[in-house]
Amino acid sequence: MGTTNDAALAGQLRRAMLDADPALSRYNPLSRILVFDQFNSGTHGWTELIGNHDGEGNLDTVDDHMRDFRPPQLSSCTFFDVGTHGAMTGTYALKVATRPLAGHTGVAIRRLTMAKKGRVQFETYFTFKAEAASEENQAATQAGAGQWDGNIHPSEQQFGAFTVATDVCDDRGVRYHTVMRYQNTDLDNQFTRRWMYPVVPEPTPREHLEGKAKLAATDDFTAPNPEDWQAIGEPQSFCYNEVPTKVNWHYLRWQLDTETQRNVELQVNDRVYDLSEVPVPAYSERYDSLDNLLNFYVSTRTHTNVRNFLFLDSVLISVDW
Repeated sequence: MGTTNDAALAGQLRRAMLDADPALSRYNPLSRILVFDQFNSGTHGWTELIGNHDGEGNLDTVDDHMRDFRPPQLSSCTFFDVGTHGAMTGTYALKVATRPLAGHTGVAIRRLTMAKKGRVQFETYFTFKAEAASEENQAATQAGAGQWDGNIHPSEQQFGAFTVATDVCDDRGVRYHTVMRYQNTDLDNQFTRRWMYPVVPEPTPREHLEGKAKLAATDDFTAPNPEDWQAIGEPQSFCYNEVPTKVNWHYLRWQLDTETQRNVELQVNDRVYDLSEVPVPAYSERYDSLDNLLNFYVSTRTHTNVRNFLFLDSVLISVDW
């Protein structure tokens, strides 16, 4: 009984300490905080994902689809009508942006390793937007992407998808990705507003070099074939708030288990998805030099010739090691 009471008291004390910190109180971390990235003070190791290149540093050997993923930027969320909006807390958020090219993807990656296998949790507050005012936006609207009715703005239908994912490899060379994608619109720019996961492993530079896979510049690098994506749960709408310059922040908590190589759970605002039955396909071949790899990446993908943006206010990654 004493041990149970001690554990309960320790849990209450820990929660009280978290609640005493305004920055941490809005999160629900596992027992150990691995990283807490507050982008008001910098990028904190989030960087552009670039493919492998040869030992001579020849960037021409980078795969076509990885040559232009664009580096993440610190953004004050400044818009043409309101000026500087700012992040959820402070001035700066991390912005991941695409080019105004249908199929283009922007990616930011955080490279870590794991000291032990177990549960890992990724939490963030995020928002997404399409280009607020540009020639590309106007052209898309004129092409029939939607008409403004005083409530729903055409730019909402010009946002494609955003993804949160990992790249994990254990000490035996077994490599896999856990992936959750919010698809706002399909490739025909029709609203789907659903969470999805791939049923195949992500093509790798080694597979490309071996001739097993070849992706064009605007192919979906996570799973190129749209048929290899499966939806989970019911569609979920977000507060876009009518125009592309109103920013409302959303909570996301995603948990996985590197011991069982499985997804566990996804919470987005008030919606919780059980991911225990979501498959996590591993590569059939082993990978060297990646022992205990624990990478996280976020991406945004446009399905129109309009720039898409994903903003992260902050990121907290915790584990139960």
